Amino acid sequence: MGIVLGPNRYGKAETRVVRVTRSGAPGARDARHRIKDVNVSVSLSGAMDDAHLTGDNAAVLPTDSQKNTVFAFAKKHGIETIEDFGLLLARHFVDSQPTITHARVEIHEYSWDRITGGHSFVRNGGEVRTALIHSDGDGGAESVVSGLEDLVVLNSTGSEFHGFVQDEYTTLAPIGDRILATAVTARWRHRSAGTGDWDDSHRAARHHLLHAFAETHSLSLQQTLFQMGRRVLAERDELCEIRLSMPNKHHFLVDLEPFGMDNDNEVYFAADRPYGLIEGTVLTDDAPHAASAWE
Repeated sequence: MGIVLGPNRYGKAETRVVRVTRSGAPGARDARHRIKDVNVSVSLSGAMDDAHLTGDNAAVLPTDSQKNTVFAFAKKHGIETIEDFGLLLARHFVDSQPTITHARVEIHEYSWDRITGGHSFVRNGGEVRTALIHSDGDGGAESVVSGLEDLVVLNSTGSEFHGFVQDEYTTLAPIGDRILATAVTARWRHRSAGTGDWDDSHRAARHHLLHAFAETHSLSLQQTLFQMGRRVLAERDELCEIRLSMPNKHHFLVDLEPFGMDNDNEVYFAADRPYGLIEGTVLTDDAPHAASAWE
């Protein structure tokens, strides 16, 4: 029986970069700053088997060099959108190193809201913008998957759950009116990695996710998930596939009868665990196959 090296990659994970873009004279009252706060993970693959098999590092670009490249590119090129920044990095690593044939760049962006004036900010909640880029270099195959994490949403009514399987271990009662809450993780695949208005696409996808959640009378979180994905794809032609992961943040009515009180869907206990986890993929019927875009 022979033993061989399988697929492999390496890189620098979680390089945290805060890029401040300044306009106006330093210290001037009209000076206005813009913040980009990102976490960049790079992973490279190619003709580097010898590093594993014999310890020969002749083909290896050090991960420290990858980290320094992220910082240098943040200075040299700025960070307009994480999709463009990721494509710029991925193409650079492949095109500049003959032993590297594929680059994977994943970026998370943390948003800040302006408080007042030109240079004071407050971190904007827990929602995170994401991008996953794959590139084989100039002229090669590329893919862009944008998305978000921890988009927390809640409907205080308009949700039911009944008609489910009941076995000897079922204690959950059917319910005709409940709170439906979740923290959405969504990833959507672009048909093309060519230059696009990434900010507009992201804003629109987020908008349609929120409005589909709010406007769907839900009989299950699965139904809501599909309607959210369906609406994004129906409204945005540049997208062909969306994957959603949505934990069911359970809210249970508190029994107030021992205190002589009714509880007409007014007081709930918010349970953090265990929780149902609903995951699904929605795609257009003409979506090109690209399983590797998600890896």
